[in-house]
Amino acid sequence: MRRLLTSLLAIVVIVAAGAAWFATRIPASPFDGVTNTGPAMPIERGEYVARQADCVACHSTEHGQPFAGGLPMGSPLGTIFATNITPDKETGIGNYTLAQFDNAVRRGVAPDGRRLYPAMPYPSYVKMSDDDIRALYDYFMNHVQPVKQANKPTTIEWPMNMRWPLAFWNAVFAPGSGFKPEPQRDALWNRGAYLVEGAGHCGSCHTPRGLAFQEVALDASGERYLSGALLDGWYAPSLRNDHNTGLGRWSEDDIVAFLKNGRNRHGVVFGSMMEAYNNSTQFMSDDDLRGIARYLKSLPGDAKRDGTPWQYDGATTALLSSANARNTPGAQTYLARCGTCHGRDGQGRGEWIPPLAGASSLLAPESASAINITLNGAGRVVSAGVPDAYRMPALRAQLNDREVADELTFVRSAWGNKASAVTPEQVRDLRERTNPASSDVIILQMR
Repeated sequence: MRRLLTSLLAIVVIVAAGAAWFATRIPASPFDGVTNTGPAMPIERGEYVARQADCVACHSTEHGQPFAGGLPMGSPLGTIFATNITPDKETGIGNYTLAQFDNAVRRGVAPDGRRLYPAMPYPSYVKMSDDDIRALYDYFMNHVQPVKQANKPTTIEWPMNMRWPLAFWNAVFAPGSGFKPEPQRDALWNRGAYLVEGAGHCGSCHTPRGLAFQEVALDASGERYLSGALLDGWYAPSLRNDHNTGLGRWSEDDIVAFLKNGRNRHGVVFGSMMEAYNNSTQFMSDDDLRGIARYLKSLPGDAKRDGTPWQYDGATTALLSSANARNTPGAQTYLARCGTCHGRDGQGRGEWIPPLAGASSLLAPESASAINITLNGAGRVVSAGVPDAYRMPALRAQLNDREVADELTFVRSAWGNKASAVTPEQVRDLRERTNPASSDVIILQMR
């Protein structure tokens, strides 16, 4: 018995030591030992990679300095604040070597071995190429203005704030290798796949999460990849070819126009996508946008998940033009608050004011986006430096919870839309935990 206990104790010690080593080790980087990174690159090279990765969106605040951190990001465990990634040597990343920078970006490991929360999308960034990582490092070290601003601690309480278990989370849910082109696909498709799955980290918002808060798929091989997800008060729609809730009715040209101009005949960017447009996609080349469109249009939809394909029904237009509108819950509110812009036919005003008939946010099973934008309005879309003249206003002060619920229930069942009703309780929940969109121009100059 003594020998058995001694053997078991030895096994426990060995396993514990191995686990401790695994949880605290510094991963290998292809840049280990690189001390001379050569002369500074042209600013355009690294800045373009930073635009692709949309670094500025998370690591900046509306009235703060670019990349100085401080943006709060909600999670089921508490609030995480984005860190200072300027080259300040005391509070930023000014002392990082290229290998340390690489480990933080692609593997989620800080120079001291501390694991980063996966709010940093390193499960996607791991697919970025060595050349892009080198260019990104050069950009931050040589072209970004240092800002001395201390990082804010998270509000996640012990024991959930311990970082070492993330090493095991990474081993299960984060891939360890970079992007691998599909040989049977053309160069344009592969470029789009690289951008969407890697630097663009589109799955961080548009892919559902599992019980461990992991993305349930990280590339096109997963059937639920980019199939839509609820995130921080918004529902990021499907980017697959789902007829109702995705891109099934969009052409490649529609996708390119949306990413380049912030709008097309189907809709206008809003919510988190507005920030991605303002600071990222509009700066990308036409070839890269075309690659993204080619890749996304190759992702099949799921008719079982998506439901019966939407078809326009003009009965609502007739109703809104009749006396019966007075007796239909939500119809009068729509006429008073929404009809002038979106029309009695729900078709909007070309590409400037989006249609509500067939809108993915109104066909989605989740009503969060519809509630959020009704209560809080839309932020300012900025295209080529020019702020948009049309903007959805916040209606939280004009409408109570019941009125918002009735109006959204109406439009989610109008013009052929067939989606679930909205309850006052759902409206109240988002009213309490969201804020009106800023009327300021939310775009940051990176240089």
